[in-house]
Amino acid sequence: MNNQSTNQNNFLDEVVLRDRLHLYTKKLNINKWDLGASSSIDSSVQVDKGEAKQMKSAQRNSITIRVWNESGLIGITSTSDLTDNGLFKAIEGAKDASNLGNPNDIPDFSPLSKDPLPELKRPIINPLGIKTLYSVLKEAEADLIGKHNSIKSVPYNGIAEGISERIYINSNGALRQMRSTHASLYLYARAEESGRKPRSSGAVRLAYGAKDIDVESCIEEASDKTISHLNYQPIDTGRYLICFSPDAFLDLLGSFSSMFNARSVLDGISLSQKDSINTLISVPCLNLDDNGLHKSNIGASAFDGEGTPTKNLSLIKEGKLVNFLHSESTAKQFGVKPTGHAGLGAKVSVGPDWFVVSRSDKYRLSKSNFNHKDMKDKYVYIENLTALHAGVKASQGSFSLPFDGHLINQGDKTSIEAATVAGDIKDLLMNIVSIEEEGIITPGGVSPHIWVDNLSITGEA
Repeated sequence: MNNQSTNQNNFLDEVVLRDRLHLYTKKLNINKWDLGASSSIDSSVQVDKGEAKQMKSAQRNSITIRVWNESGLIGITSTSDLTDNGLFKAIEGAKDASNLGNPNDIPDFSPLSKDPLPELKRPIINPLGIKTLYSVLKEAEADLIGKHNSIKSVPYNGIAEGISERIYINSNGALRQMRSTHASLYLYARAEESGRKPRSSGAVRLAYGAKDIDVESCIEEASDKTISHLNYQPIDTGRYLICFSPDAFLDLLGSFSSMFNARSVLDGISLSQKDSINTLISVPCLNLDDNGLHKSNIGASAFDGEGTPTKNLSLIKEGKLVNFLHSESTAKQFGVKPTGHAGLGAKVSVGPDWFVVSRSDKYRLSKSNFNHKDMKDKYVYIENLTALHAGVKASQGSFSLPFDGHLINQGDKTSIEAATVAGDIKDLLMNIVSIEEEGIITPGGVSPHIWVDNLSITGEA
């Protein structure tokens, strides 16, 4: 069990909860069951020109219970009622639902649900309180507006802090508990100039507690990005050498994460097949890991929804697909072990934790000297991709996405008025021409700048 000390009382006592479950399941003649529970207290603030736009605090509780009946069929129910009566009714409901269970999809306990957990040394930070959050955000908004006379407002902003706890218990003796704190700040500025279109950009910062958020660097980044887009020009439609920022490349990979998802493979909605392991899917100099335990992952957890320990998993090694993300159910069908990427639900889901992109030790690219800081050749720098929910067809591999970025030519940097980048993820991964050495930590993972040649850019007509 992965306990973390704090001077605050536990939201959920996992031992008491386990004992209650044993009592209620015995009354209902249930021999096999498991439970995933979460509890959180969150506070957040938004402001508008110095005035509070929204201030809210909330406590949320959620329990998901699975029950196997005498025929081996499974039923599931969820509740936020943690009283004795609420918990008993949830277990009773799961038992009733098991009579309608799908005989073709019967997950089991993870075989790793009682294995030792990795040690996560994450601090527990006491909250600042909603009044302090408001003061910090109000001052940050004023400072950002004061950075340039064209910045008129910060229409999208927010600061939040929270403390949360996760529990997994099963009737086979598994007992997992973890507690964590988290905080975030985002500032998205809007600049306006006479006769010109408004321009916007922003920045995000994460920390274990609001007191540790680097507010000044967030203001500076939001300001610099917004100002850099004031002198915009249209771009000609054509094919360009592209440099993806770490944020943009990670967002693109995340949109096509079904390539690595065993559940998606089995459901027939992935670009990969069951026999795709050890096939080349990118240039041989690319490595991709899913490392939920990375020291910079604020949301790290020691175990997944089925109690499987989290670990660093290699997905692409020297260009080859080497692993899929698995739950207990998918791992059983592939003849492997669960990887710690399951989410407990009516249908057990599978998803990535924290992508880490790097270049392999066998780095062999003819244009390996590319560097976005001193590159003089003409190229497009993609800072941020938008409309990922609408512009990506994950099961087909295609994408067509608006982006914020710049055209760089002989060192001159010009913001692009409006444009979309389009292509196929398989072609993109095979057309990487350079991977910079330095991995940049972002809110969503780690990646260096990635260079891709011959990508299609469509400018505004």
